[in-house]
This record gives sequence, C-alpha cells and structure tokens, in this order.
Amino acid sequence: MKTLLLVRHAKSSWKEASLPDRDRPLNRRGNRDAPEMGRRLADLVGTVDLIVSSPATRAMATARIIAEAMGYPADAIREDERIYEAGPADILEVIREIDPDLDSVALFGHNPGLTRLVNELSEPHVDNVPTCGAVELRLAIDRWADVSPTTARRAAFLTPKDQAGGTASREAAPGE
Repeated sequence: MKTLLLVRHAKSSWKEASLPDRDRPLNRRGNRDAPEMGRRLADLVGTVDLIVSSPATRAMATARIIAEAMGYPADAIREDERIYEAGPADILEVIREIDPDLDSVALFGHNPGLTRLVNELSEPHVDNVPTCGAVELRLAIDRWADVSPTTARRAAFLTPKDQAGGTASREAAPGE
C-alpha cells in the first residue's frame, strides 16, 4: 500500500503584473493557509518519505511550509520541472518514476492538471482542487510504476475552507 498526497499550491500574489507566472510568490492568504494545512496533513499522515514539487515559486513555498509542519527537511524537497504546467499524463510520469522503496509521497503542483489527475484516479468527481487543497490517495500497489485508476482510492480531500471544522472527510482505504 502506498500513500500519495496531491497538493495544489497555496494562493499566490498577482500584485506585480510584470512578474512571470512561475515567479509569483504566495500572498497573505497563501501564507496563512499553508501552515494550517501542513498541520492538518501531519495529523492525517504524519510525515512522508518524499516531497516533490513544481519549481514555481508558489509551489515550492507551499511545499517548504507544509514540509516544516510534517517534520520533513526542506532541503530534501525534490523539484521537478515536468510538474509546472503539467497535465495528468505528465504528473503520472513523475509519480511512476518514484523509487518503489518509498511508501508515502507528497506532490505539489498546479491546476488544471492536479484536479484532472484526481478525477482520473478516483471518484467521486471533484470540480476543483482549490488553492492549498490536498487529496490523499491510497494505492494498492507495491511499485509506483503501477499506479492506475484501478489501484487508487481517495481517502481524504482537505481544503482550507474546511479548516474551521478541523477534520477532513476520510474513507477507509482498501486493507484498512
């Protein structure tokens, strides 16, 4: 059994219109939401064996903040260019190359690719993984190369807006 967290970057700033998209930093709301989501993810899964992120400033900032809350070393976050502006197939390629000895991975990226991937791998359909939203997938596989819709089950879907409630909706995964 493998655990995959798909996390969309926190809310970014559009303050500087001339700044390239990939260089946009987190805004005030993003800097507020990310630490709380990090605490919630740490409560949900503990830490992870690997964090991999888009190199975009907002994605890496989100990954660093959440890594700290999970007790994962920020300098061990792996950047992968393929995640920036990625579609589901690109993200799956990154996932399928993960070392099979690792059991839990958090991947930080962008929409629309993340939402599309969530919908390809699990049900029920979600309209949108919002900024700083996270989906926990439980995968009935031994090797990341084998991830597919038939091996994945959504175990949790957390959003910043449901923080006030304190807990995410969570279903039992196969084998739990």
